[in-house]
Amino acid sequence: MRTEPKLTRLDRVFARLDREPERPAHIDVPKMSRHRIVLFTATLAFYGAIVWAVVITSWLVRLDWQVMFFRPYQQWSEIHWFVDYYVVLGQRGPTAVMVAAWLGWRSWRQHTLRPLLALGVSLLLLNITVGAAKYGMGRLGPHYATTIGSNEMWLGGDIFPSGHTANAVVTWGILAYLASSARAQRWLSAVSAVTSLGVGMATVYLGTHWLSDVLLGWTAGLLILLGLPWFEPLIARAEDAIFDLRDRLRARRRRTPAAPAGAPPVLVTPVPADRDDVAAHSPRAPVYLAPGPHTTRSERTPTTPAGSRRPPHPERHPRGSTPSARPVTGG
Repeated sequence: MRTEPKLTRLDRVFARLDREPERPAHIDVPKMSRHRIVLFTATLAFYGAIVWAVVITSWLVRLDWQVMFFRPYQQWSEIHWFVDYYVVLGQRGPTAVMVAAWLGWRSWRQHTLRPLLALGVSLLLLNITVGAAKYGMGRLGPHYATTIGSNEMWLGGDIFPSGHTANAVVTWGILAYLASSARAQRWLSAVSAVTSLGVGMATVYLGTHWLSDVLLGWTAGLLILLGLPWFEPLIARAEDAIFDLRDRLRARRRRTPAAPAGAPPVLVTPVPADRDDVAAHSPRAPVYLAPGPHTTRSERTPTTPAGSRRPPHPERHPRGSTPSARPVTGG
């Protein structure tokens, strides 16, 4: 009886990932529908209302000062350590790296650059719009306020709207914008809304932003997500251009270098089979340390090595030979 191998949890995870090796065809690119245009217009009107309420020093500014005098970081000091870590979810550097890593993996798996390009376009829009509003209105933060009850506008600050809040809305909301199913989009929208809401309240708790800064930051981030479908044709053209450039580079690498046109042919002359040439090009015979037949020690001819200190003796005979009789001298 044949039994199927039992898969581990890691095997099941990789099997699930291998189900979608190509770009899914069921993912619909968001379009600027009438419903989205209505939401964008309403959000833009709300953005202008917040700015106008702060400029004329309305009840919203008075609420800002009341929250600042309440000092939440002193009322609930036991959660200060948690808020210090939680507010990092709104910092542009760490959040952009985390979200880009996830979207980069999706781009590789689905063979499309749209997730990374959409993230890049949204962050570029965030820097332009929020940065221009910050430095254009120049509002000071609660820690640098000069006059009680004033709106602190056009004094060289850069906290209106809240960059942490707008960045949290865009970076975590882009995951819901690029979701591949309606159910995933609903869940990711709820998670991004709660995360960005918490980041905005964390900045108010720490005293780095007014409450109106957070409201304008939420609105600024939502405007970018609602208006992103207008840039989808640009994203598609950029993706096609990048893929075309990649294909041209690959074709150039695979192309073999051709001979220049009009060049005379090169004639290759064969090597003459001469004896000297053959002997010169033949492989060298192996050299052995003791060539020739093996002889006994008595048959070998003694030789005096070059440079020996021992001079040759005229009366010394090789071993094995009969010495001649010495002449007898009288004496």
